[in-house]
Amino acid sequence: MQLNNNGWLEQDSEITLKPSPNFNERPDPQDISLLVIHNISLPPGQFGTPYVSDLFLNQLDLDADPWFACLEGLKVSAHFLIDRTGHITQFVSCNARAWHAGVSSFEGRDQCNDFSIGIELEGTDSEPYTEAQYAVLNRLTQCLSEHYGLRAVSGHHHIAPERKTDPGASFDWVRFSSAVNRPDINWPLTNQSSKDQPNNN
Repeated sequence: MQLNNNGWLEQDSEITLKPSPNFNERPDPQDISLLVIHNISLPPGQFGTPYVSDLFLNQLDLDADPWFACLEGLKVSAHFLIDRTGHITQFVSCNARAWHAGVSSFEGRDQCNDFSIGIELEGTDSEPYTEAQYAVLNRLTQCLSEHYGLRAVSGHHHIAPERKTDPGASFDWVRFSSAVNRPDINWPLTNQSSKDQPNNN
């Protein structure tokens, strides 16, 4: 797995590039220090659909499911999506600001989109993530850390605790941090539930 100087992964059979229009420039392109882990499934709890990609590309058919009505007009993106098979889709260059974190704060800094990279895992708070997802997430995190010198990793619920719960209690932080094995990175402390995790506000 290799990231080029433009912030895009080199495409191969395990990686698809689908540039999203939902991005803008970072205030400081040299300030990329935080990795944020999310989950997503559309419709909620259904896997293997095209709808997450459609959402990030502003192509979601709102008539495809009644639940999609609440997404009308929403413009969001993440840098990466890792599906249940471990396939990566990249939507935004890591050098640019994707719209994944929303209102957020980490270690006293607001607007986490400015200095973070967002990875969406296809999943829910309660359903275990797959072996393939962990394996690819580990490799991708190593790649991003080597390229950008990441200093911290968090869940969406760490940086937006009043609004978000993902990646949820089903995500194994101990397994993830142990596999990546980067003691220079600030990791969440334990596998506690989202409401018990330390608040970085």
